[in-house]
Amino acid sequence: MFFTRFFLISLVAFLAIAPVRGNDAAAPPPAGKGKAAAPDRAITFDWIHVDGPYIAMTFDDGPSGKLTPKLLDLLAAHHIKATFFLIGENAAEYPDIVAREVKDGNEVANHSWSHPNFGKMSDDGIRSQLRRTDDAIRSAAGTGPTLLRPPYGSITPRQKKWINQEFGYKIALWDVDPLDWRRPGPNVVCARIVKNTRAGSIVLAHDIHPGTIEAMPCVLSQLEAKGFKFVTVSELIAMETPLAPKPSPSPKSADTKSTPSPAAPHN
Repeated sequence: MFFTRFFLISLVAFLAIAPVRGNDAAAPPPAGKGKAAAPDRAITFDWIHVDGPYIAMTFDDGPSGKLTPKLLDLLAAHHIKATFFLIGENAAEYPDIVAREVKDGNEVANHSWSHPNFGKMSDDGIRSQLRRTDDAIRSAAGTGPTLLRPPYGSITPRQKKWINQEFGYKIALWDVDPLDWRRPGPNVVCARIVKNTRAGSIVLAHDIHPGTIEAMPCVLSQLEAKGFKFVTVSELIAMETPLAPKPSPSPKSADTKSTPSPAAPHN
């Protein structure tokens, strides 16, 4: 009798716990994975599927009073447009360079006021960083940015959403990173960019490092030789075409045995 009562009590306790475990297993996937990440694609871009050999060169952390004009001269000589993600402090210090970037047909965008880690900041702190930089860019260029690149690429899914809703910014990341900030030398920077760039790439570089500027003649010439065409990030986003769905295998009837096809000859 005691054993029967003990068994029934244990069974009731197990049934009470089981649904909780089932709910854990059915929890939605974290942001950035599975279907839950789909809406983020309309906000965040690191590589763009395009029809054609189009790429976007981007430069972070400027403008530099000494180096950025040299880069602008080079871009103009190649008739190339790029996207500059500006630090607000630098934009406020060198408004003439910002104005020239826009006059030459380049795109300017927000990269924060002082390069903090957004992922570790309050909303009000981020808001101040973005507004001050936005104001500096508008004052210098006469037009406001439509793109944001968070410093270090650090930003949460929730931050992306409210920033997009409040400022209208799309989040521009990258898929080619030569790690030029480590100053590996111009030849290494060039080789890394040329090797990894593909149609639709957003290439990351920094116009505050001398080695990066020294690498650019090699980078631009070799990418041009491979047939790439240079556009701004916003132009690249506007060119996006949907990825073709992968064909699904046709289901085989469970009642019919398929006849094996003859093996294809080896090439």
